[in-house]
Amino acid sequence: MTLTPVLLCGGSGTRLWPLSRKSYPKQFSSLMGDESLFQASALRLSGPAFAAPLIVTGEDFRFIVSEQLAGIEQQAQTILIEPEGRNTAPAVLAAALWLADHDPDGLMLVAPSDHVIPDTAAFGAAVAAAIPRAEAGELVTFGIAPTRPETGYGYLELAPGASPSASTPQPLARFVEKPDAARAAEMLEAGNFLWNAGIFLFSNKAILAAYEAHAPELLAGARAAVAGSARDLSFTRLAADPWAELADISIDYAIMEKADNLVVMPYGGAWSDLGGWEAVWQESGPDEAGNVASSNATAIDCRNTLLRSEAEGLELVGIGLEDMIAVAMPDAVLVAHKSESQRVKEAVASLKDKGAKQATAFPVDHRPWGWFESLVIGDRFQVKRIVVHPGAALSLQSHHHRSEHWIVVQGTAKVTVDDEVKLVTENQSVYIPLGGVHRMENPGKVDMVLIEVQTGSYLGEDDIIRYEDVYARS
Repeated sequence: MTLTPVLLCGGSGTRLWPLSRKSYPKQFSSLMGDESLFQASALRLSGPAFAAPLIVTGEDFRFIVSEQLAGIEQQAQTILIEPEGRNTAPAVLAAALWLADHDPDGLMLVAPSDHVIPDTAAFGAAVAAAIPRAEAGELVTFGIAPTRPETGYGYLELAPGASPSASTPQPLARFVEKPDAARAAEMLEAGNFLWNAGIFLFSNKAILAAYEAHAPELLAGARAAVAGSARDLSFTRLAADPWAELADISIDYAIMEKADNLVVMPYGGAWSDLGGWEAVWQESGPDEAGNVASSNATAIDCRNTLLRSEAEGLELVGIGLEDMIAVAMPDAVLVAHKSESQRVKEAVASLKDKGAKQATAFPVDHRPWGWFESLVIGDRFQVKRIVVHPGAALSLQSHHHRSEHWIVVQGTAKVTVDDEVKLVTENQSVYIPLGGVHRMENPGKVDMVLIEVQTGSYLGEDDIIRYEDVYARS
């Protein structure tokens, strides 16, 4: 049987704010190394044992996903685009239905794309050990050996006689909701509980049979969404109307807590879902004083503190801090006691209430052709840095309310303004008059970088008329 990794790539981006936001959740950030969490997940589930991955993501993330896959020289079987987030039960069902048409006798390994599992070989061995049970028609969930009385995770209670350190799947008694601190300590002491990793292995046929038995109300809408899907570049867009009728429900509630053919594969290696800044501190390897500092952060007489600056040219310094977290971005700074790091969601909610764009919008705006960031915003003007990848092109467009000045600072731009097409090289500039039909392309082999100065009465991103677009955007 072929084994297809199904990577779930959504999320609200609130638990690691301000680095993670709704427009750019944590899986796309390089939190623990050179690759993003998404790229590390894709690499971990690649190789001879795996087929090409199937990615389930949202409209806003589709080009980030494809670009990050290209960055690690991988290509997906397809990227399923959810019209709107509907939680894990509909997402897994859509993947299973798509695979049923392409690989009906195969296995699927469902995994979030934002977890940290440093030992790829050990995790691969756990997957291999679970495959025979999945081939036999059982649903396998993966449980992590707990190392502390964690209140942020759900738990899996093993059946009597099962071993939490076994190297083969074990019988499962039940799922347990996230506990309070006292109950978490009791479960750790009992020794027959594992953390629920949210990773599953099963055959396509077995999981579809489970939906038939336990969540039949999801099937008709999901089948209609897959049957009515449309190909868009390298993506598969699920049909919006039937998808909107599906319940917002997790696969744990819809299937796993009801199934009687469920087993758990214990995994004793290091694992984290990076569910908060304290988890990032733990997984980053604190020094002898318990400190973690990024390259442009300095800790002086600090203990058990995380200092992280994500802003180019911004130095973050902590003096005399203990059990603190400080994270600086170009447009927002978080300072919190380590024990309160799970309350970051409250900060995001407060920022939303006051209308602050930092609640959801990332300072760097990623597009299919590259990215841009606003450097200065003033009354009737804005300055941006724009990066266009080799061979990429912005849409042919015009604006009602602004004119633009482009100064190329790296590479060469092929610029269209009305009927004129010309090459603009480093240290050269071009003026785009209000209403002018224009396009910017990078014909070179390295990133092209330019500074754009916008002037006008309205500078919003919605002031755009597209005439042609290679990325099929409206």
